[in-house]
Amino acid sequence: MGRGSWKIRIFIGLAIVAFAFIKRCNSKEENPYTGRTQTINMSADQEIAIGLQSAPEIAQQYGGLYPDERMQAFVDAVGNKLIQNSIARETPYKYEFHLLADDRTINAFALPGGPIFITYALFKQLNEVQLAGVLGHEIGHVIGRHSAERIAEGDFWKTISMGASVGGDMGGLVGGIGQTTLLKNGRSDELESDDLGVLLMIQSGYDPYEMIKVMQILKAAGGPNRAPEFQSTHPDPENRIEKIKEAIVKYQGRQ
Repeated sequence: MGRGSWKIRIFIGLAIVAFAFIKRCNSKEENPYTGRTQTINMSADQEIAIGLQSAPEIAQQYGGLYPDERMQAFVDAVGNKLIQNSIARETPYKYEFHLLADDRTINAFALPGGPIFITYALFKQLNEVQLAGVLGHEIGHVIGRHSAERIAEGDFWKTISMGASVGGDMGGLVGGIGQTTLLKNGRSDELESDDLGVLLMIQSGYDPYEMIKVMQILKAAGGPNRAPEFQSTHPDPENRIEKIKEAIVKYQGRQ
C-alpha cells in the first residue's frame, strides 16, 4: 500500500471515529424519571415497537407462556398495582406481564418499552410481596431505558471499531473495550433498577424489605456450585442487599 493510500485510510478512520463521538454527544438526554443523563438514539415509540416485536420469540425460548390463566392473572394484578400506584403510570411505556412456562430456569427480565417476563421456576418460590419486588425491579429497567442505552452504546462501539479497522489494525482492541464498558453499564443498570424497584414497592404499599428476601432466594437458588440464570445477567445478590437497604432508608424518609 502506498503512503498516500495509507494516509487516506487514516483520515477516513479518524472521520468515522469523529462521527461516532459527535453522534453520541448529540444523543444525550436526561431521563425525567431518574434524573440521569443517558445516551439514547431512539424514541419511546421505537422502544415499544422493539419490545413487542421481540416478545413472542423470547417467550418461545422459555417454553412459551405458563398455561394456568389464574396464575397469569395474579402476575398481572401485582404488576398492574405497581404501575397504577407509582411513577410508572406517568411513563409512555406499554407494560405487559408474562409468566413463562419454564419451571427449571430461575429468571426474570424486561424488554424495551414494557414487556416483562418471569419464569414459573422463580414465580413459584415467591409470595405476593416478593413477586412485587421482582416485577418492580424489571419495571425499573424499562423506566431507566437500560435496553435503549445499551443499544446506543453498542452502536457507538461498532462505529468506533469500524473507524479503527479502516485506519489500522485496532478494531479488535476497541471492540474489546466496548464489551467491557457494556458489562460495567449493565451492573450499574441492575443497581438503579433495584433502587427504582424499592421506590415502586413503597409507593404501592408493599414492604420493601421483602426485596432483600428476594435476593436471599436468588442466592439460595444458585446452590453451592451453580448460579441461576438470573445471576448470569445480574450482580451477586449479596452485593445488592446493602444498596437496597440504603434505598429503603432514602425513600421511606420521604414518606
